[in-house]
Amino acid sequence: MPPDPALPDLSGAVVLVTGGGGGIGSGIAARFAAAGAAVVVHHRDAGTERARVVAGAITARGGHAVTARADVTDPEQCASLMAVAVERFGRLDGVVAAAGVQPVVDLPDMSVDAWREVLDTNATSAFATVQAAAGVMDGHGGSITLIASIEGARPARAHAHYAASKAATIMFARSAALEYGGAGIRVNTVSPGLVRRAGLAEAWPDGVGRWERAAPLARLGESRDVGDACVFLASPMARWITGHDLVVDGGMSVVPSW
Repeated sequence: MPPDPALPDLSGAVVLVTGGGGGIGSGIAARFAAAGAAVVVHHRDAGTERARVVAGAITARGGHAVTARADVTDPEQCASLMAVAVERFGRLDGVVAAAGVQPVVDLPDMSVDAWREVLDTNATSAFATVQAAAGVMDGHGGSITLIASIEGARPARAHAHYAASKAATIMFARSAALEYGGAGIRVNTVSPGLVRRAGLAEAWPDGVGRWERAAPLARLGESRDVGDACVFLASPMARWITGHDLVVDGGMSVVPSW
């Protein structure tokens, strides 16, 4: 499959996408494949079949993709996950950490276990993923992108744990960029706004309508919008960009709240 001429050419690169079977993760994996990269599509147990579908779609178009399972909150399993990329494709050039959860619970009703689960799944996994990826990239450099959220700066109701985890992810990426820059490893975040997924408009018609009316670009995001931002950050075009939070939200962050 020849690379999409609309994207930077990543032919020969190997990229691992955690949560690659999810709504945003699958779009990221597809766009890296369209740019010519070989892709490792990560999943946990519940996402096994979705990851296979994503990898199968890439290979059916002539690309290169494999699936790999890991609990990305576990540093040892993260290290094994990075090893899959090297064993199957000979190298690891980029990692996008898209694995995460977004439950909705009002703060007065939130248990400490629910709080810990979201912080662990979203923020601890980012820590473990970066540490493992950097261990493989040390010596030749690479790009690591963590999927954060505009809620890292502008929280929504019933998302206290989610917003806190994404704020932590953004600051952690900046800290990692500071410490790993000398090894040629760039660490950035992409913060999406509301991204379309199956059933969203039916489940939350009021919220979707309010977003579309308020956003300067007047639409929800698509997973490929997030994917293209990640491809850019992993490409040579972003060679002097690290520690940056790239907001991909159709302009919603500039809408006045008063």
